[in-house]
Amino acid sequence: MRRSVLLATATALASAGSLVYVASTASAAVACAPVWSASSVYVKDNVASKGGNNYTAKWWTQGEDPALKSGQWDVWINNGACGGTTDPSPSSPSPSKSPSTSPSPSTSPSTSPSPSTSPSTPIPVGGLPRHALIGYLHASFANGAGYLKMADVPAEWDIINLSFGEPTSVTSGDIRFTLCPATECPGVETEAQFIAAIKAKRQAGKKVLLSIGGQNGQVQLTTTAARDKFVSSVSAIIDKYGLDGVDVDFEGHSLSLNTGDTDFKNPTTPVIVNLISALKSLKTRYGAGFVLTMAPETFFVQLGYQYYGSGPWGGQDPRAGSYLPVIHALRNDITVLHVQDYNSGSIMGLDNQYHSMGGADFHIAMTDMLLAGFPVAGNTANVFPGLREDQIAFGAPSSVSAGNGHVAPAGVQQAVNCLVKGSNCGGYTPRSGLNPDFRGLMTWSINWDRFYSWEFKNSHEPFLNALN
Repeated sequence: MRRSVLLATATALASAGSLVYVASTASAAVACAPVWSASSVYVKDNVASKGGNNYTAKWWTQGEDPALKSGQWDVWINNGACGGTTDPSPSSPSPSKSPSTSPSPSTSPSTSPSPSTSPSTPIPVGGLPRHALIGYLHASFANGAGYLKMADVPAEWDIINLSFGEPTSVTSGDIRFTLCPATECPGVETEAQFIAAIKAKRQAGKKVLLSIGGQNGQVQLTTTAARDKFVSSVSAIIDKYGLDGVDVDFEGHSLSLNTGDTDFKNPTTPVIVNLISALKSLKTRYGAGFVLTMAPETFFVQLGYQYYGSGPWGGQDPRAGSYLPVIHALRNDITVLHVQDYNSGSIMGLDNQYHSMGGADFHIAMTDMLLAGFPVAGNTANVFPGLREDQIAFGAPSSVSAGNGHVAPAGVQQAVNCLVKGSNCGGYTPRSGLNPDFRGLMTWSINWDRFYSWEFKNSHEPFLNALN
């Protein structure tokens, strides 16, 4: 997202301050591997047994029962019946024998950092309203929309994304967040007032997140050291300000796929693998109350229907579809995925027609892809499964000044009614059917909405409430 206008897995997890490893293979072809445990972490090629069968993990997983998740597009491969037993618990090999001693640490998720302390501000487990209003607050910079104090953000906003946490350098992983200086933002609150206002919002049931990235905040976790620094620095910000979680708004060249990395279910590119590992570490550290949202551009998600990375024949932009492995690996952890349906070129939908910004049609077609799922790069043997409807919202500019592709409230609501009720869909028939638990609407930004007399909030908050 622009400051002025928005631009168009682990082999170990930290748990209670220790690393938990799992066995990587069965001890014999016909012997049963260690019994699957819902609390254990498994990564690609780990083997576990359940009900007299061995299963091999295709990618990172935790809590997904292999007996129930071994279909064609699921996480486990059913290896067939096994006999005999091995140690019923996942093994805990010494560090010298564990998967963390990969010969290529910069390309492996290996170990996730183990925080030395507990969060200073425990995140409460609390739900969102069935249909939420989500917005970005310009907290660290000034632009034409003007500065807005946290305490003055209206109560209608259910998730407030603080913009932005940015790295000290592109590859450092060291994320910093500071309030807009008074020289740029006259009337800015003090840090103590800001923290108190965040606390009040949370006590009122709102979620306040650190949005990382944006137009200027390029983040490339090329090494495990950068990954670990990302986790520690983001944790420090969450703890200092008392936040509910993070929003991933990686743009530009933050995510890009290396040549040969063609399977979104088994990524090998360091910046992808390390980001997945880092976000899972944060989720583990803060627990069930941790809120994780993402705001990718259509280029990094829906374009994956046609192109993924450089493609088997080369010649494509390696960033195409590059968010897909991150979304897929974290599909059990994502609270809301709200793709930016603006500042976008035309994108092909599931009807194999190109859809362009400016009306309900674009929102309908782009959102339907996330709900229904789609083959990646046209490969019907490699399908990106749709997410739950309660995990999906879509992003729209709050005003004509906020981004290209602004749609008047009536058009935005037409799209929502189509997705939720199947009514007034125009020429596009959603493949996902009815989605009554569709999560809601995101906008860039709360500041721009205030600048335009709260048109977005005043139009859409009562509309969303009426959907319940």
